[in-house]
Amino acid sequence: MNENKENKNKRKVILFPGTVDRLFNEAKKLAETLHYNEANEMFEQALLLGEGDEISLSIFAYSLYEVKNFERAKQICEELLAIGPSMYFEVMELYLTICMQLRQFKQVEKIIESLFDEELIPEHEIEKFERLKNLNAHIAENQGSQLQSSPVNDDDGDFEIIASELLKLSVQEQLMIINELPEKNIRPYVKEIKAVIETEDVHPFIQSLLLILLVEQEVNLDLNIAKFDMTKQVNPAQLPLPTKMPQYEEIATIISEKLVQEPSTLEFAQHLMAKHAIVLYPFEWAIFRSEDIALSYIEFVKSMFGEIVKINSEIVDFLQKIEKISDLQE
Repeated sequence: MNENKENKNKRKVILFPGTVDRLFNEAKKLAETLHYNEANEMFEQALLLGEGDEISLSIFAYSLYEVKNFERAKQICEELLAIGPSMYFEVMELYLTICMQLRQFKQVEKIIESLFDEELIPEHEIEKFERLKNLNAHIAENQGSQLQSSPVNDDDGDFEIIASELLKLSVQEQLMIINELPEKNIRPYVKEIKAVIETEDVHPFIQSLLLILLVEQEVNLDLNIAKFDMTKQVNPAQLPLPTKMPQYEEIATIISEKLVQEPSTLEFAQHLMAKHAIVLYPFEWAIFRSEDIALSYIEFVKSMFGEIVKINSEIVDFLQKIEKISDLQE
């Protein structure tokens, strides 16, 4: 009797044709519009009902990475790598980045060694992966020696590598290292950080991230910063963070007022503006009026959504330039 009831209940679970595909498609749209948490929930629902294809799993992995759910992102990358994705090295680079975020430096070193042993690295990628292997080996060794000498003290971390090696790495590799630093005491390396920030050919985004570290730790020193044909002397101890700068707050207020009835456009505009503020930091959009910048962000986002709008080409060209610089995934 009980067995019959269980069988009837099981027969009630019916999937309508296309249900799984619909869930995956909705999840991908959410991720593409930066609604990462909602996208991740939808991806999880879809995976309970069926298997994801390469594109769906790739987007899911990046979406998890964006919300810093590194453990789950690593699992999804492993599933992807197991099926042999067509964009193998894009997935592998994300996987290695995630492992570094999880401080699994020895694992990264071993993975890259195996890629070399199996001759799976294309010739044009060899130098990059060799640098990554050496970098992770260095950090893993440094980590081990720190644990032996002072198990409870991780203040200085691995930042000494930046002083001599940072500018030899690719921008993406530099970003991986800097992502390790927010919780570290960087004061022993202030001179080295200053030298990197003031280097003529340092990437503007990297320059800004290092400056933000100094601002967050209220380091008192003078810096001469040059970017986008502008120069400025600043003291991190007296400098507000990018989203607290005067023009940023003006522009953000205007955009919020004008898009109060368009939450999706508002969210995307705010996302772009915050990202661009970091690239420009400690400068702002001062070569343009705040009102014009705000309107141009709205036009820029609407044009990205496929709307036909009147565009201030000079300002939008400037925003596109900043957007390209801020995209370190390429």
